[in-house]
Amino acid sequence: MNIERQEIEKLATLARIAIDESTITEVAERLGSVLELVDQLQAADTSSLDGVSSGMQATQRLREDEVTEINQREALQATAPDTEEGLFLVPKVIE
Repeated sequence: MNIERQEIEKLATLARIAIDESTITEVAERLGSVLELVDQLQAADTSSLDGVSSGMQATQRLREDEVTEINQREALQATAPDTEEGLFLVPKVIE
């Protein structure tokens, strides 16, 4: 697919990027190859495929909520510098 120089300049302006005069030809070739690939993908026969399902339509299988660990709060807080009512106390960082 051929892309005109004016189209490259317009795209560069819209994207707010600077393209040197020496690279305009290379950019046009690369964009042309990308557009050719898109044309190939659009030409693919997808009539026999089912629609793509969204993750939003799926339901999550949930397990029962059960406790599998024992309460170790006191053991874990034993090495903490400061605790109060079962909570870790930390120094104030933001004034």
